[in-house]
Amino acid sequence: MTLRCLIVDDEQAALNVLTNYISKTPFLELAGAYTDPIAALDVINREQIDIVFLDIHMPEISGLEWIKLLRGKSKVILTTAYSQYALDGYNLDVVDYLLKPVPFDRFLHAVRKVQDMVEQKPALTVISEPVVVSAPVPAVVNDHVFVKVDSKIVKVRFQDILYIEGLGNYVSIFTETGRLVTLSTMKEVEEYLSDTYFMRVHRSYIIAFNRVEYIEGNQIFLGKNTNVPLGETYRERFFKMLEENMMNRKN
Repeated sequence: MTLRCLIVDDEQAALNVLTNYISKTPFLELAGAYTDPIAALDVINREQIDIVFLDIHMPEISGLEWIKLLRGKSKVILTTAYSQYALDGYNLDVVDYLLKPVPFDRFLHAVRKVQDMVEQKPALTVISEPVVVSAPVPAVVNDHVFVKVDSKIVKVRFQDILYIEGLGNYVSIFTETGRLVTLSTMKEVEEYLSDTYFMRVHRSYIIAFNRVEYIEGNQIFLGKNTNVPLGETYRERFFKMLEENMMNRKN
């Protein structure tokens, strides 16, 4: 299935980057690239658009206000240089948040989320109403961690966590039942989980090692429909751990 895309950004350089990425992705088709958000909205009202790559900072109308006018007609992937808006975007049910300059692997991960949704695959990475954690993740205790959610202290079991994604000053913890968005950094989370079976595999991802199903190229698959990129910096440590768990490894 081909997904039709629209890019809305007031910077020509950003339009050029995303246009190039779309051209390199077989299941994507560019329907238009606009610096004028009002003109782009008119296109969506007339045509079928599956994905909108939307900048937040635009002169006439902000991206977050634009999403409200969209009324759910297309899936939205936010693109911006300002990480502090990630939480606002998730509250508006965007599919993903890409921080500029956008790496191709993150772009591909985001559009695959939309592809799974459109094809009605069970995508654990898409939760309509994420739980917002108001404080950084505290210290690890045994097989779980306690997190503060509004006025509650909630237990999150390690065995339920699939992976953790860094989003600038925020972190998303993806579990089997939902997503926790917390004001924290990957470094802080990595320190909390340093003595567990979690592993940093990319600057933006920490995975539960026991959730790995298979590895193909630079992609780590944590089930049928969930995959994260393996960063070059983390390859040696990851494959060392993998080798230690291989049945047919050489002594």
